[in-house]
Amino acid sequence: MATPTVRRLQLGNELRHLRLKAGREQAEAAEALDCGIGKISRLELGQGGISKGDLKLLLEFYDVDPAEMQWMFELARTRSSRGRWGGYRAVFPEWFRMYVDLETDADEIRQVKAEIIPGLLQTEAYIRAMDTSSARRESEDIDANVEARQERQAILTRAKPATASFILSESCLRRRVGTVEIMREQLDHLSEMALQQNVNLQILPFDMETPGGAMSFDFTMLRIPSDGIAADLEFVYVECLDDARYLDDKDAVSTYNKLWGQLQAAALSPKKSLEIIRSVRQQCSE
Repeated sequence: MATPTVRRLQLGNELRHLRLKAGREQAEAAEALDCGIGKISRLELGQGGISKGDLKLLLEFYDVDPAEMQWMFELARTRSSRGRWGGYRAVFPEWFRMYVDLETDADEIRQVKAEIIPGLLQTEAYIRAMDTSSARRESEDIDANVEARQERQAILTRAKPATASFILSESCLRRRVGTVEIMREQLDHLSEMALQQNVNLQILPFDMETPGGAMSFDFTMLRIPSDGIAADLEFVYVECLDDARYLDDKDAVSTYNKLWGQLQAAALSPKKSLEIIRSVRQQCSE
C-alpha cells in the first residue's frame, strides 16, 4: 500500500482526470457536493481527504462505472500519518517528509548532484561525517540520522527496487568529507552500486563541456506509477538550506526533463564513469 501522502496525490490526480473527462468545472463539482470550490481544489491537489459518501457522490456525478470505484475508495482510506514521523524518523524536517513519501513509492528516480554524494548512495561513515560538520544538522542524534538515511536507501535493494539514475559532477568524488579512509570506503561503495542493474551512474568530469551553468542546479525527478486511468505522478524536487520546492506543473517537469537530457548527453557513459570513480579511489591510496 502506498504512503498516505502518495495515496492522496493519486486520488487527487484521478479525480481531476475524471472531472475533465466528464467535461465538468470545479464549481459544478462543488455544487454537486454542496461545498466550497476550495474543497474541490484542495482535493485535486492531494491536500485534503474525502469521506466515502462524498467520494461516491462525486464519482457518480462524473458518471464513473461502479466497477471502477472500489480502488478509488481504497485510495481515499488515507490513514493519519501521525506517528509515522516518530522515533528515528523524527529527524526529517517537515518540509522533507513529503519527499520521503514520494521517494518510497517512486519506481524511477533521477538525480543531479554537483558537490556531495547523493544520500541514497552514502556509506554510514560518510553520513556521520556529513552530520558532524553540516550547516543544517537534522538532529543532534546522529545515530537516528544514520538509521533514517539507511531506511531510505532500502528502496534500491528491496524486492522490487526503484530504478535510480544519477549524474554527478567530478567534484562529488573529490570533495573530501571526513577522513581519507572515509572517502576510500565511499568510493568503493559507489563503484559497487554502479554495478547494480537498477542503478545508472554517470560522472560529468571537470574537463567535459556542459550546457552553461547546468551543473549548478541540484535536482531530483521522481515518477510514481498510477494504477488508475490518470497519468503517473511526476515531481521535480529542488532543495535549499531550510526549505524545498515540489514541482509538478507540466511545463516545469518538461524543462527539467530537457535539462536532464542535456546533462546525460554531456556526461561519461556508465562504463567510463566507473573507470573515473576507480581512478579517483586509487589516487586516495597514494
